[in-house]
Amino acid sequence: MSSQAIQSEVPVDDVVAPLRARLDAFPYRTVATRVGTVGYRCAGITSEAHDAHDAHVPVVMLHGIGSGAASWVAQLDASGLDVALYAWDAPGYGETSNVAEAEPHAEAYADALEAWLDALGLDRVALVGHSLGAIMATKFASRAPQRVRGLFLCSPANGYGKADPEARASKRDSRLAMLDKLGPDGMARERSDNLVAPDAADLPRAWVKWNMARVLPAGYRQATHLLSNGDVAGELAQYVSALAGPVAVAVGAVDGITPPAACETIARVAGVPLQIIEGAGHASYIETPDMLNAALGAWLDRVAAGER
Repeated sequence: MSSQAIQSEVPVDDVVAPLRARLDAFPYRTVATRVGTVGYRCAGITSEAHDAHDAHVPVVMLHGIGSGAASWVAQLDASGLDVALYAWDAPGYGETSNVAEAEPHAEAYADALEAWLDALGLDRVALVGHSLGAIMATKFASRAPQRVRGLFLCSPANGYGKADPEARASKRDSRLAMLDKLGPDGMARERSDNLVAPDAADLPRAWVKWNMARVLPAGYRQATHLLSNGDVAGELAQYVSALAGPVAVAVGAVDGITPPAACETIARVAGVPLQIIEGAGHASYIETPDMLNAALGAWLDRVAAGER
């Protein structure tokens, strides 16, 4: 089956049926927090894990702007990641409450993340941020380094907070215009292929499309402002200076959204080598999950060893 066949012959829901079946093992949950409701999925959660965080560090996974908690299924059911995993729907996604501000900065999302972790009783965690999720992860880590035992940034979007005002406005407005013109279904149809490698297999290509079609316009609009206001490099520098935990930065070799050259800049801030995921585009955790999970496992070994 070709990618064109996905678009014109076979419904995407049918193509992704195997992944949706795997996702059923991790039922959707919601929890009330002091700033609203958060929806999430989790795996490897036991009473022992909750009672022994130092031995079983909880790993919290934060998705990108066109995605959601479900997109992490290949990490949730990975046999080699022997940890408690939590994947949230960010504010404005799934059943998670929107942030209050119409044009939010990262602080609002860090507030929501903190409230969610508190509601779950998770004091210290390791954070994985993909794309826009890296903005949320680094903001929280910079302001509460004592709660973050390590950072894994996958194809991090740096944000445009330090860019020229005209460039920021142009990036923001073009994305908002695309949302208004296409809506989630149209964006998934016309834009999701940009997130994967040109030769990506049909199943991961369809999974990216399926998840993008489920974004909510109000949440996506707020997330666009977050992207416009973000500054991963600046927040990361603060976390690194706190010596709180190891950092890893990875990117797909053919990522056209946050290309290796851009991610190299962020890796230099962290003082770590950039890890290149061969054969992957922007959504490496979906396209090449075994390779990405191996990188996560190596980073988690460093976290468990207490590296700084």
